[in-house]
Amino acid sequence: MEFINIYSHWSNKLFLKMAINKNHEFEDLDGIKCAIVEKNASPERVSFLKELLELNNFKVIVVPSPPPKAAPAPKPVEGETAPVVEALPAPETFTIGVTNVSFNPTNAIFGKLLKTKDGHIVTQKYWNQKETVSHDEIPYYEAKL
Repeated sequence: MEFINIYSHWSNKLFLKMAINKNHEFEDLDGIKCAIVEKNASPERVSFLKELLELNNFKVIVVPSPPPKAAPAPKPVEGETAPVVEALPAPETFTIGVTNVSFNPTNAIFGKLLKTKDGHIVTQKYWNQKETVSHDEIPYYEAKL
């Protein structure tokens, strides 16, 4: 687990040690410490987010996601042969990160920190690709579901 150390400025002693929660993940991607934007993203999603984040001056790092862990095969009953189970190919997914470790996608969206190509503020529906144009003039809590 990652921790943030907060020191007292007048005594230079450890004042508080805080854990970073699941909403602010970061890890090394290609040897570079990155804030995780999304895991297990499809190639189309990578293209969308990479373009959007680079437009907003973030350096984006994309690496292939590790394959999912497979459940162990059941042990065969004595005297029987183990059935041959073919492994399905894992879908090609990627982990997307930015080198600015203070980046948090939730804070960026609801803090109105990201802009689209046409200068609109990125909304939650635009981020999730549920709409192709960001309707930032309509607050998310007033939008029709």
